[in-house]
Amino acid sequence: MSHRTTAATSPERENHVPKLSVVVPMHNVEAFAESTLRSLAANAHPDFEFLLVDDCSTDATPWVIDRWAEKLPGARVIRHETNRGIAQARNSGIDAAEGEFVTFLDGDDWYGPRHLAGMVRAMEDLGCDFARTDHVQATGTERVIRRPPAAVRNAVMDPRDGITPADTETMVDYPFVWAGIYRRHLFDDGGMRFVTELRTAEDRLWIWRLHLTARTYASLGLHGVFYRRGVATSLTQIKDDRQLDFIPAYDALLRDVREDREADRFLLKAVRTYCAMIAFHIGKVNEYEPAAAQRLRRETRAALQRMPEQALEETLKTIDSTRSRLLSRLRDGRKAA
Repeated sequence: MSHRTTAATSPERENHVPKLSVVVPMHNVEAFAESTLRSLAANAHPDFEFLLVDDCSTDATPWVIDRWAEKLPGARVIRHETNRGIAQARNSGIDAAEGEFVTFLDGDDWYGPRHLAGMVRAMEDLGCDFARTDHVQATGTERVIRRPPAAVRNAVMDPRDGITPADTETMVDYPFVWAGIYRRHLFDDGGMRFVTELRTAEDRLWIWRLHLTARTYASLGLHGVFYRRGVATSLTQIKDDRQLDFIPAYDALLRDVREDREADRFLLKAVRTYCAMIAFHIGKVNEYEPAAAQRLRRETRAALQRMPEQALEETLKTIDSTRSRLLSRLRDGRKAA
Protein backbone atom coordinates (compact mmCIF):
# COMPACT_ATOMS: atom_id res chain seq x y z
CA MET A 1 0.00 0.00 0.00
CA SER A 2 1.59 3.25 -1.11
CA HIS A 3 -0.43 5.55 1.14
CA ARG A 4 -2.94 5.48 3.94
CA THR A 5 -5.79 7.76 4.92
CA THR A 6 -7.06 8.70 8.37
CA ALA A 7 -9.99 10.91 9.23
CA ALA A 8 -11.32 12.80 12.18
CA THR A 9 -15.01 12.31 11.37
CA SER A 10 -17.88 13.25 13.65
CA PRO A 11 -21.03 11.11 13.44
CA GLU A 12 -23.00 13.92 11.82
CA ARG A 13 -20.43 14.16 9.01
CA GLU A 14 -20.75 10.48 8.12
CA ASN A 15 -22.61 9.98 4.83
CA HIS A 16 -22.35 13.71 4.20
CA VAL A 17 -21.26 14.62 0.67
CA PRO A 18 -19.14 17.78 0.84
CA LYS A 19 -19.52 20.69 -1.52
CA LEU A 20 -15.77 21.38 -1.75
CA SER A 21 -12.62 19.28 -1.42
CA VAL A 22 -9.39 21.18 -0.65
CA VAL A 23 -6.25 19.18 -1.52
CA VAL A 24 -3.19 20.30 0.47
CA PRO A 25 0.10 18.52 -0.41
CA MET A 26 2.73 18.99 2.31
CA HIS A 27 6.39 17.97 2.43
CA ASN A 28 8.86 19.29 5.00
CA VAL A 29 7.05 22.59 5.51
CA GLU A 30 7.31 22.72 9.31
CA ALA A 31 8.09 26.46 9.21
CA PHE A 32 4.84 27.24 7.39
CA ALA A 33 2.42 24.39 8.17
CA GLU A 34 0.95 26.15 11.20
CA SER A 35 -0.10 29.27 9.24
CA THR A 36 -1.36 27.16 6.33
CA LEU A 37 -3.56 24.99 8.54
CA ARG A 38 -4.74 27.94 10.60
CA SER A 39 -5.96 29.55 7.37
CA LEU A 40 -7.93 26.39 6.57
CA ALA A 41 -9.60 26.64 9.96
CA ALA A 42 -10.55 30.24 9.15
CA ASN A 43 -12.28 28.89 6.00
CA ALA A 44 -13.90 25.84 7.58
CA HIS A 45 -17.51 25.11 6.65
CA PRO A 46 -19.79 22.08 7.21
CA ASP A 47 -19.75 21.49 3.43
CA PHE A 48 -15.95 21.58 3.04
CA GLU A 49 -13.39 18.80 3.45
CA PHE A 50 -9.63 19.25 3.77
CA LEU A 51 -7.37 16.51 2.39
CA LEU A 52 -3.97 16.94 4.03
CA VAL A 53 -1.44 14.91 2.04
CA ASP A 54 1.80 14.32 3.95
CA ASP A 55 4.32 13.32 1.28
CA CYS A 56 6.60 11.43 3.69
CA SER A 57 7.90 14.50 5.52
CA THR A 58 11.01 14.01 7.66
CA ASP A 59 10.66 17.14 9.81
CA ALA A 60 7.91 18.19 12.23
CA THR A 61 5.28 18.55 9.49
CA PRO A 62 3.47 15.25 10.38
CA TRP A 63 3.18 16.33 14.02
CA VAL A 64 1.68 19.71 13.03
CA ILE A 65 -0.75 18.00 10.65
CA ASP A 66 -1.93 15.54 13.30
CA ARG A 67 -2.43 18.28 15.87
CA TRP A 68 -4.56 20.35 13.50
CA ALA A 69 -6.44 17.37 12.05
CA GLU A 70 -7.94 16.71 15.48
CA LYS A 71 -9.62 20.12 15.57
CA LEU A 72 -10.08 21.05 11.90
CA PRO A 73 -13.62 20.15 10.78
CA GLY A 74 -13.65 17.93 7.70
CA ALA A 75 -9.94 17.11 7.85
CA ARG A 76 -8.63 13.86 6.43
CA VAL A 77 -4.95 12.95 6.50
CA ILE A 78 -3.35 10.99 3.65
CA ARG A 79 0.18 9.72 4.27
CA HIS A 80 2.63 8.58 1.62
CA GLU A 81 4.96 5.85 2.83
CA THR A 82 7.67 7.22 0.51
CA ASN A 83 8.28 10.71 -0.91
CA ARG A 84 6.49 10.70 -4.25
CA GLY A 85 6.48 14.36 -5.27
CA ILE A 86 3.86 17.07 -5.53
CA ALA A 87 2.18 15.63 -8.64
CA GLN A 88 1.38 12.33 -6.90
CA ALA A 89 0.47 14.14 -3.68
CA ARG A 90 -2.13 16.14 -5.58
CA ASN A 91 -3.34 13.00 -7.36
CA SER A 92 -3.75 11.18 -4.04
CA GLY A 93 -5.91 14.06 -2.85
CA ILE A 94 -7.95 14.05 -6.07
CA ASP A 95 -8.52 10.30 -5.75
CA ALA A 96 -9.81 10.73 -2.20
CA ALA A 97 -11.90 13.85 -2.90
CA GLU A 98 -15.66 13.57 -2.50
CA GLY A 99 -16.69 17.17 -3.12
CA GLU A 100 -18.62 18.66 -6.02
CA PHE A 101 -15.70 21.05 -6.46
CA VAL A 102 -11.95 20.57 -5.99
CA THR A 103 -9.25 23.13 -5.26
CA PHE A 104 -5.59 22.99 -4.21
CA LEU A 105 -3.37 24.78 -1.73
CA ASP A 106 0.39 24.25 -1.43
CA GLY A 107 1.65 23.46 2.04
CA ASP A 108 3.59 26.72 2.45
CA ASP A 109 0.81 29.06 1.25
CA TRP A 110 -2.35 30.28 2.96
CA TYR A 111 -5.90 31.59 2.51
CA GLY A 112 -7.54 34.79 3.62
CA PRO A 113 -10.80 34.38 5.57
CA ARG A 114 -13.89 33.28 3.59
CA HIS A 115 -11.95 32.85 0.34
CA LEU A 116 -13.21 29.31 -0.23
CA ALA A 117 -16.85 30.25 0.32
CA GLY A 118 -16.45 33.04 -2.22
CA MET A 119 -15.10 30.66 -4.86
CA VAL A 120 -17.89 28.13 -4.30
CA ARG A 121 -20.54 30.82 -4.47
CA ALA A 122 -19.13 32.14 -7.76
CA MET A 123 -19.03 28.65 -9.29
CA GLU A 124 -22.62 28.00 -8.33
CA ASP A 125 -23.70 31.35 -9.80
CA LEU A 126 -21.76 30.93 -13.07
CA GLY A 127 -22.19 27.18 -13.59
CA CYS A 128 -18.88 26.78 -15.44
CA ASP A 129 -16.42 23.85 -15.41
CA PHE A 130 -13.65 25.76 -13.68
CA ALA A 131 -12.66 29.23 -12.58
CA ARG A 132 -9.32 30.94 -12.02
CA THR A 133 -8.70 33.62 -9.42
CA ASP A 134 -6.22 36.35 -8.61
CA HIS A 135 -3.57 35.61 -6.00
CA VAL A 136 -1.44 37.64 -3.65
CA GLN A 137 2.28 37.18 -4.13
CA ALA A 138 3.95 37.41 -0.73
CA THR A 139 7.70 38.12 -0.75
CA GLY A 140 8.77 38.76 2.82
CA THR A 141 6.47 41.56 3.98
CA GLU A 142 5.68 42.75 0.44
CA ARG A 143 2.27 41.93 -1.05
CA VAL A 144 1.46 42.19 -4.78
CA ILE A 145 -1.81 41.11 -6.40
CA ARG A 146 -1.34 39.00 -9.55
CA ARG A 147 -4.29 38.58 -11.90
CA PRO A 148 -4.98 35.95 -14.57
CA PRO A 149 -4.79 37.46 -18.09
CA ALA A 150 -8.42 36.79 -18.96
CA ALA A 151 -10.38 38.85 -21.48
CA VAL A 152 -13.20 39.60 -19.02
CA ARG A 153 -14.05 38.96 -15.37
CA ASN A 154 -16.94 37.04 -13.80
CA ALA A 155 -18.31 35.85 -17.15
CA VAL A 156 -18.41 32.39 -18.71
CA MET A 157 -15.96 31.85 -21.57
CA ASP A 158 -14.60 29.11 -23.84
CA PRO A 159 -11.31 27.79 -22.36
CA ARG A 160 -9.86 27.38 -25.85
CA ASP A 161 -10.25 31.10 -26.42
CA GLY A 162 -8.03 31.59 -23.37
CA ILE A 163 -5.03 29.90 -25.04
CA THR A 164 -4.30 32.34 -27.87
CA PRO A 165 -3.04 34.71 -29.30
CA ALA A 166 0.48 33.35 -29.53
CA ASP A 167 2.27 36.66 -29.00
CA THR A 168 0.30 37.69 -25.91
CA GLU A 169 0.29 36.51 -22.30
CA THR A 170 -2.79 34.29 -21.99
CA MET A 171 -4.45 32.00 -19.48
CA VAL A 172 -2.03 29.12 -20.14
CA ASP A 173 0.76 31.43 -18.99
CA TYR A 174 -0.89 31.61 -15.55
CA PRO A 175 0.11 28.15 -14.30
CA PHE A 176 -0.91 28.44 -10.64
CA VAL A 177 -3.27 25.51 -10.16
CA TRP A 178 -4.04 26.59 -6.59
CA ALA A 179 -5.47 29.87 -7.95
CA GLY A 180 -8.62 28.16 -9.14
CA ILE A 181 -11.55 25.85 -8.47
CA TYR A 182 -12.60 22.88 -10.59
CA ARG A 183 -15.76 20.80 -10.94
CA ARG A 184 -15.35 17.22 -9.85
CA HIS A 185 -16.51 15.79 -13.20
CA LEU A 186 -13.26 16.99 -14.81
CA PHE A 187 -11.46 14.33 -12.76
CA ASP A 188 -13.88 11.47 -13.45
CA ASP A 189 -12.54 8.22 -14.90
CA GLY A 190 -8.97 9.15 -14.02
CA GLY A 191 -9.03 12.38 -16.01
CA MET A 192 -6.99 15.52 -15.32
CA ARG A 193 -4.35 13.85 -13.17
CA PHE A 194 -0.91 15.41 -12.78
CA VAL A 195 1.95 13.64 -14.60
CA THR A 196 3.89 12.00 -11.77
CA GLU A 197 7.13 11.70 -13.76
CA LEU A 198 7.41 15.49 -13.72
CA ARG A 199 9.07 16.87 -10.60
CA THR A 200 8.60 20.46 -11.83
CA ALA A 201 6.48 22.09 -14.57
CA GLU A 202 3.69 19.59 -13.92
CA ASP A 203 1.37 22.55 -13.37
CA ARG A 204 2.12 24.13 -16.75
CA LEU A 205 1.20 20.97 -18.68
CA TRP A 206 -1.88 20.49 -16.49
CA ILE A 207 -3.19 24.00 -17.17
CA TRP A 208 -2.80 23.55 -20.94
CA ARG A 209 -4.66 20.23 -20.78
CA LEU A 210 -7.38 21.85 -18.68
CA HIS A 211 -7.97 24.52 -21.34
CA LEU A 212 -8.01 21.92 -24.11
CA THR A 213 -10.40 19.60 -22.23
CA ALA A 214 -12.97 21.69 -20.35
CA ARG A 215 -15.96 23.36 -22.00
CA THR A 216 -16.44 26.53 -19.94
CA TYR A 217 -14.48 28.69 -17.51
CA ALA A 218 -14.42 32.07 -15.81
CA SER A 219 -11.91 34.44 -14.23
CA LEU A 220 -12.99 35.63 -10.79
CA GLY A 221 -12.13 38.90 -9.10
CA LEU A 222 -11.10 37.15 -5.87
CA HIS A 223 -7.65 37.41 -4.32
CA GLY A 224 -7.76 35.42 -1.10
CA VAL A 225 -4.97 32.92 -1.79
CA PHE A 226 -1.50 33.98 -0.71
CA TYR A 227 1.54 32.57 -2.54
CA ARG A 228 4.73 32.57 -0.52
CA ARG A 229 7.43 33.43 -3.07
CA GLY A 230 11.15 32.68 -2.76
CA VAL A 231 10.87 30.04 -0.04
CA ALA A 232 14.13 28.09 0.16
CA THR A 233 12.36 24.70 0.20
CA SER A 234 10.28 25.54 -2.89
CA LEU A 235 10.99 23.58 -6.05
CA THR A 236 11.19 26.90 -7.90
CA GLN A 237 14.40 27.63 -5.98
CA ILE A 238 16.31 24.42 -6.78
CA LYS A 239 19.29 24.47 -9.14
CA ASP A 240 19.63 20.79 -10.00
CA ASP A 241 18.26 18.66 -12.82
CA ARG A 242 14.72 18.63 -11.41
CA GLN A 243 14.27 22.03 -13.04
CA LEU A 244 14.87 20.39 -16.43
CA ASP A 245 11.56 18.58 -16.26
CA PHE A 246 10.05 21.49 -18.20
CA ILE A 247 11.55 19.77 -21.28
CA PRO A 248 9.49 16.54 -21.09
CA ALA A 249 6.52 18.63 -19.94
CA TYR A 250 6.57 20.76 -23.09
CA ASP A 251 7.41 17.78 -25.29
CA ALA A 252 4.20 16.19 -23.99
CA LEU A 253 2.34 19.44 -24.66
CA LEU A 254 3.53 19.56 -28.27
CA ARG A 255 2.33 15.97 -28.75
CA ASP A 256 -1.07 16.90 -27.29
CA VAL A 257 -1.43 19.97 -29.49
CA ARG A 258 -0.35 18.17 -32.67
CA GLU A 259 -3.10 15.59 -32.04
CA ASP A 260 -5.73 18.20 -31.20
CA ARG A 261 -8.57 18.98 -33.60
CA GLU A 262 -7.40 22.61 -33.62
CA ALA A 263 -3.69 21.94 -33.91
CA ASP A 264 -3.19 24.72 -36.43
CA ARG A 265 -4.74 27.20 -34.03
CA PHE A 266 -2.57 26.36 -31.00
CA LEU A 267 0.75 25.01 -32.28
CA LEU A 268 2.44 28.40 -32.61
CA LYS A 269 1.46 29.34 -29.05
CA ALA A 270 2.82 26.04 -27.72
CA VAL A 271 6.14 26.42 -29.56
CA ARG A 272 6.50 30.06 -28.57
CA THR A 273 5.87 29.23 -24.90
CA TYR A 274 8.36 26.35 -25.02
CA CYS A 275 10.96 28.69 -26.54
CA ALA A 276 10.32 31.27 -23.81
CA MET A 277 10.92 28.60 -21.16
CA ILE A 278 14.16 27.52 -22.84
CA ALA A 279 15.40 31.11 -23.03
CA PHE A 280 14.51 31.68 -19.38
CA HIS A 281 16.46 28.66 -18.16
CA ILE A 282 19.43 29.20 -20.47
CA GLY A 283 19.55 32.80 -19.29
CA LYS A 284 20.35 31.62 -15.77
CA VAL A 285 22.35 28.51 -16.71
CA ASN A 286 25.38 29.67 -14.71
CA GLU A 287 23.32 29.38 -11.51
CA TYR A 288 22.81 25.66 -12.05
CA GLU A 289 24.89 22.80 -10.76
CA PRO A 290 27.55 22.01 -13.42
CA ALA A 291 26.10 18.65 -14.46
CA ALA A 292 22.59 20.13 -14.70
CA ALA A 293 23.88 23.11 -16.72
CA GLN A 294 25.60 20.82 -19.22
CA ARG A 295 22.51 18.69 -19.56
CA LEU A 296 20.33 21.80 -19.94
CA ARG A 297 22.35 23.06 -22.91
CA ARG A 298 22.39 19.65 -24.56
CA GLU A 299 18.71 18.83 -24.12
CA THR A 300 17.34 22.26 -24.99
CA ARG A 301 19.35 22.24 -28.23
CA ALA A 302 17.81 18.86 -29.07
CA ALA A 303 14.35 20.20 -28.18
CA LEU A 304 14.74 23.15 -30.57
CA GLN A 305 15.90 20.85 -33.35
CA ARG A 306 12.81 18.62 -33.06
CA MET A 307 10.24 21.43 -32.87
CA PRO A 308 7.91 21.98 -35.83
CA GLU A 309 10.15 23.94 -38.19
CA GLN A 310 7.62 26.44 -39.50
CA ALA A 311 6.32 27.35 -36.03
CA LEU A 312 9.86 27.65 -34.70
CA GLU A 313 10.96 29.93 -37.52
CA GLU A 314 7.90 32.12 -37.00
CA THR A 315 8.72 32.32 -33.29
CA LEU A 316 12.35 33.29 -33.90
CA LYS A 317 11.22 36.04 -36.28
CA THR A 318 8.66 37.58 -33.93
CA ILE A 319 10.12 37.37 -30.41
CA ASP A 320 12.53 39.98 -29.11
CA SER A 321 15.99 40.04 -30.68
CA THR A 322 17.84 39.00 -27.51
CA ARG A 323 15.94 35.75 -27.10
CA SER A 324 15.85 35.11 -30.85
CA ARG A 325 19.62 35.36 -31.06
CA LEU A 326 20.13 33.18 -27.99
CA LEU A 327 17.79 30.44 -29.26
CA SER A 328 19.22 30.52 -32.79
CA ARG A 329 22.76 30.12 -31.50
CA LEU A 330 21.69 27.32 -29.19
CA ARG A 331 19.87 25.46 -31.97
CA ASP A 332 22.84 25.80 -34.33
CA GLY A 333 25.33 24.53 -31.75
CA ARG A 334 27.06 27.84 -31.09
CA LYS A 335 27.63 29.18 -27.60
CA ALA A 336 24.24 30.32 -26.35
CA ALA A 337 25.12 31.61 -22.91
